[in-house]
Amino acid sequence: MTLPAEHPVIPAPKIGVLLINLGTPDAPDVASVRRYLAEFLSDRRVVEIPPLLWQPILRGAILTTRPKKSAHAYQQVWTAEGSPLAVHTRATAQALGQAMGGGVLVEWAMRYGNPAIGDRLKAMKEAGCDRILLAPLYPQYSGATTATANDAAFAALAKMRWQPAVRTLPPYHDDPAYIDALRHSIEGAIAALPFRPDALLASFHGMPERTLKLGDPYHCQSVKTARLLGEALALPVHMSFQSRFGRAKWLEPETEATLASLVRDGVRNIAVATPGFSADCLETLEEIALRAKDAFLAAGGENFAYLPCLNASAEAITLYQRLISRELSGWMD
Repeated sequence: MTLPAEHPVIPAPKIGVLLINLGTPDAPDVASVRRYLAEFLSDRRVVEIPPLLWQPILRGAILTTRPKKSAHAYQQVWTAEGSPLAVHTRATAQALGQAMGGGVLVEWAMRYGNPAIGDRLKAMKEAGCDRILLAPLYPQYSGATTATANDAAFAALAKMRWQPAVRTLPPYHDDPAYIDALRHSIEGAIAALPFRPDALLASFHGMPERTLKLGDPYHCQSVKTARLLGEALALPVHMSFQSRFGRAKWLEPETEATLASLVRDGVRNIAVATPGFSADCLETLEEIALRAKDAFLAAGGENFAYLPCLNASAEAITLYQRLISRELSGWMD
């Protein structure tokens, strides 16, 4: 069939996969961090205090003091290629795209900062993606992570006249492929250490305790991940929650307090993994690999090792290929 001369060019249909991670400032300087924190901490999914009460606090004390401290932390982990989270997420998208083959376009975006979810979806639609899987890379579901990533995508789709068909990746906290990927990654990292850990600490990102009481499944899914990991590994596995902010009561036990408690119980050699994070970032590289290490050694520990996230490892790509191929069932062979 011959199209009219004035007919717009329509690209061949494609299937798209959009990997989504939390976000990062554009640079490790105070101005960039302030912009990032302003967007992040203004999200009602992240801070559930009414804006009339919260915004004066955010725009006042927090955004005038915290960006300098956070910029210093980012400077300690920033790489020549940029933010670790962006570097690893981009590498994951590239490797997964190669693994999935030419029939699937794999892109990546950040919920806060760049590349923005809306911009990526627009570009994917213009490239011919009429079916897109949104894939927030959070093994455990939380309203403050998975839900807000999907919210941002849906808000962008609401502005499109011709929307693609959309699916979302479910949490995979207890998926056998995920636990197996963690096991292989952790065992490989431990085998390369110059010491044998007495135990493994699985540290998850913290959430206010009220989120559990309001029905968020994050705590329960984190506990299940830690339990399954303990069953898969040949050493004791403990769990904790990190990254507290503000005065509210947060999920327990807290990571640094747990490390001190383990030392008192006789654990002198520890390895720490972060199975709630898909890629290394500020919270893993500065908060755990640096600050938690200092706390453990100060408490009397002897050897501390931080074990990297899955990042763009072979284990990660195999895992994501399995998860995503399952979710694309019916869209592709």
